[in-house]
Amino acid sequence: MATLSDLVNLPKSRKVAISIALLGTILSLPFPIAGLHKFYLGQPLWGVIYLLLWQTPIPRIACAIDAVLYFIQDSDQFAQQFSLTGLTNTNPPTLNTTTHVESIAQAMRELDQLRLDGLISEYEFEQKRRHLLDKIT
Repeated sequence: MATLSDLVNLPKSRKVAISIALLGTILSLPFPIAGLHKFYLGQPLWGVIYLLLWQTPIPRIACAIDAVLYFIQDSDQFAQQFSLTGLTNTNPPTLNTTTHVESIAQAMRELDQLRLDGLISEYEFEQKRRHLLDKIT
């Protein structure tokens, strides 16, 4: 029988995380499900924060941003970021630098559009922008 730690250490699916985040965006008003994707990805503190704020628009907006970021994120990056046991390969994945920078640039454009549309604040934009820029180096 699988223990809780075995279940937590299972590889996380990017498609499942995107789906749960989108459900949190759409269904969070009648049901407090915003933030369930954070629990799935092993970030329970963020999940609790999302659930505590479920009656405000903040978790819905954050879920939408998370879904976009997970969607544009490379599968290897997603696995590395949300793997609790680490990658099975000890060598770092080789990424095409041009493609990597282009995907981050696209994410920055989408993030800026969210800011211009008023869906995220300047502070949230700056935090996400810095996070994306840190991925370049």
